[in-house]
Amino acid sequence: MKYIDFKKFTDENGAKPVYLLEGEEGYFREKGEELLKTRFLEQPTLDYISFDGSELKGEKIKALTDALNCFPFASQKRVVRATEFYPTEKEYESYLKKTVENPPPSGMLIIVNQGKGKAGSAVLSKKTGITFVDCGKSDEETIRRWIYLTCKRAGVYADGVVCAKIAAYCVCDMARIAKETEKLLICCEGMGQTALTDALVDEMIYPDSEYKIYELANALARRNYTEFIRISEELQAKGFDPIALLSALASYFKGLYEASTTRGNDGEAAALLGLKEYAVKKNREQASKFSKKELFEHYQKIYQAVSRIKSGEITPDSALKKVIAGLFFQNK
Repeated sequence: MKYIDFKKFTDENGAKPVYLLEGEEGYFREKGEELLKTRFLEQPTLDYISFDGSELKGEKIKALTDALNCFPFASQKRVVRATEFYPTEKEYESYLKKTVENPPPSGMLIIVNQGKGKAGSAVLSKKTGITFVDCGKSDEETIRRWIYLTCKRAGVYADGVVCAKIAAYCVCDMARIAKETEKLLICCEGMGQTALTDALVDEMIYPDSEYKIYELANALARRNYTEFIRISEELQAKGFDPIALLSALASYFKGLYEASTTRGNDGEAAALLGLKEYAVKKNREQASKFSKKELFEHYQKIYQAVSRIKSGEITPDSALKKVIAGLFFQNK
């Protein structure tokens, strides 16, 4: 199941004997583990033990199963945790299968893995008896749904537009989204509001610098010089000096060009470019506002300016002014 369905699943099904929290989104893994421990572990000192999965090889896995079979002292469950635990198929069959398929009623095993392990590792997510919670990076729709449900549980309504704005301002970074959503809900409670508004989001959340670079590119695509200057000055006021701003823009247009010229669907392109699928999707959407020639020329112009700054040919302030003039008025 996806992480956003995990709380509801736990509400409806109670404790399961073995959980696998797997995926690259650290926030989901951390919160999933926290949810289980809060609900089923009253005495962490007495009824909880954690193992480093890298040390559980061969017969050493018995230490984990032995711990799971111990009776709890003062909690509903004896909770055993293993992190980055990737047993081989042979190890699983020899030391884990029996316990996983016939678990002790008073024990709970939580396996917390960032990835799926190396070739040859047992595919734990498909094993009978293991409740798999997908903690992978979520797409924009899933994140919007998470924001909506989190607000709903707090008695606050957030429509699709507001949820999308929060996700965009935080560049779909779940750790920041969680903090900003919590902050917004505290504000709503203090103000007696039962709905999140556009105005409150704009007032309380400053867009991530990546989002501001995205806005800069949008302003350029629309040939809106005034908006471009406003955003660039805002970024500089927030700590982006001219060379940092130019470097970020060069990197951004390089990414747009690569996304527009890489073949395959978003997932395939993401694998080739070493990016998240969401990032490729967004880059391609924005790249479509420019011709491939424009993308390459914009990147080249900005990159050359950064190189000239580093070689001492031009000052950062002068370089930024020349780049902006070139981007907007090169054909005039």
